[in-house]
Amino acid sequence: MNAISSLASSRLPIVLVLLVALGSQAIPQPASDIVLLAKTAKPVVAKHGMVTTQDAIATKIGVEVLKKGGNAIDAAVAVGFALAVTHPRAGNLGGGGFFVIWLAEKKHAVALDFREIAPAAINEKSFLDGNGKPDIAKTLRTGLGVGVPGSVSGLATALEKFGSGRFSLADLIAPAIRLARDGVPIESDLKTSLAFFQNTLLRWPSSAKIFARDGKILQDGALVQRDLADTLEAIAKNGPSAFYKGEIAEKIALAVREAGGVMTADDLARYKTEMLEVVRGSYRGYDVLSMPPPSSGGALLIQILNILEGYELIGGPNAPHTLHLMVEAMKRAYADRAEFFGDPAFVKVPLTHLISKDYAARIRKSIDETRAIPSAFIKAGITPKKEGENTTHYSIVDRHGNAVAATVTLNLNFGLGLVAESTGVLLNNELDDFALAPGVPNAYGLVGGAANAPGPNKKPLSSMSPTILLKDGKVFLVTGSPGGSTIITTVLRVISGVIDHRLDIAQAVLLPRIHHQWMPDEVRPERAMERVMPPAQWIAFETYGHKVRFFPFNLGAANSILVTPNGITGISDPRYLGTLAAGH
Repeated sequence: MNAISSLASSRLPIVLVLLVALGSQAIPQPASDIVLLAKTAKPVVAKHGMVTTQDAIATKIGVEVLKKGGNAIDAAVAVGFALAVTHPRAGNLGGGGFFVIWLAEKKHAVALDFREIAPAAINEKSFLDGNGKPDIAKTLRTGLGVGVPGSVSGLATALEKFGSGRFSLADLIAPAIRLARDGVPIESDLKTSLAFFQNTLLRWPSSAKIFARDGKILQDGALVQRDLADTLEAIAKNGPSAFYKGEIAEKIALAVREAGGVMTADDLARYKTEMLEVVRGSYRGYDVLSMPPPSSGGALLIQILNILEGYELIGGPNAPHTLHLMVEAMKRAYADRAEFFGDPAFVKVPLTHLISKDYAARIRKSIDETRAIPSAFIKAGITPKKEGENTTHYSIVDRHGNAVAATVTLNLNFGLGLVAESTGVLLNNELDDFALAPGVPNAYGLVGGAANAPGPNKKPLSSMSPTILLKDGKVFLVTGSPGGSTIITTVLRVISGVIDHRLDIAQAVLLPRIHHQWMPDEVRPERAMERVMPPAQWIAFETYGHKVRFFPFNLGAANSILVTPNGITGISDPRYLGTLAAGH
């Protein structure tokens, strides 16, 4: 592993491309540039393996693991720890996420759930004010919003259960330790995100000590994170127990309580990653493997694909009729999300029914192919609830055909912005993904109900959708994205682009995105869509009766891999600065 460690210590060039942006947590970037890139972007092609992430340094670390004989899971673990250092607004030790893994030799898929969990002292009244009204500031700006982190457990479990056996946990953490101790160049996305979210970080003295100099956010030189290096070294030496028990756990719990939360060291000591069955579907002859609850992502994705499978999507990916059908399918799936989805340990999610072909056929009967059906007539009575988007996705395929689709999150950019003193660990504010009270919105805008109410040891509902598609029992597509409620529709757009419209992976990822989440009742396209579609097409789309409101920014970062007869092809979504797809 010396080669990997030395690679991590070098100052690698960063690819300057475009940046994703979403809502109030996004960094502005002209969406028109996506249109220009779509005309010239080509996939990266490799023979043996591919890694695509939102950070060039992390990508190269993952590729080096593959070159040294590691499998996709080994590489995913190394990338996960590296992103906690190089991409602190989403990569993390203090958050959580999901892996969908395909094991080629066993022809078996598994989902790893390392989502954050509410502390035992959280209850349905935790986020209400003195008048019994939801107080969103409690989840977004205080320690009450911090869930028990799962990332360290998830990465360690993935390696223990599915790694190649060639590398120890210490081997794979070594590059991240070196980066944290020696520093990461402040350029590209790191520089931009620090500037844009400086108020999130500067409000906490423990964070300002790391991310600022003389009271001003860092904008040059290197980001050095010595406390984080010490924490990573402890994990490398003693395993995940070094994080969940003892001094580090006590410091994290204390930081949360001092910020107004209720987490204890016992909450951390109880944390365990869960291995789940993937949610399975099919679409036009391809097997779809995705994330089950506590994510709604996989089930909703399969439900929407089931609905679209009953139609012939002709005229290209931006044909008005195709977009109309997509939007109508999205509405109905997100309405079901509001009513049925929550932590499966506490609510019964009718998963088999929701992802069945028969249910999709029933839904198609409710769709009018000539006009939009208002959301209020699909299902009514619940107010919109939103969800955080400080998330990152990476995809990996190795020479043996193993694959990992990995999505991890802190909720908002840099999470709460609070670094637990002397640990270097940025803490999440993931409990904002609960429905603070039935039908009440949180920071971002998805509908939520009683099934997703807060409670002790509960996991908040997610839209993260790490997804693998198989063809004839072999990996065909690995994809996923950040983007809160738009994750599902971003992944849908990539899959449809590849399968329905025979696009290469670069063309599919660069398709302008379109989103509808039932409530509010409006179609939200990327601004780039306005330039891609001729005025006559927009006029035709609007004749269906849809209310259109453009996102001012780009949506998602679908770092994806497509296996073709000519090789393994990949693209890092150029909506983000500093991304890289690379193979060998």
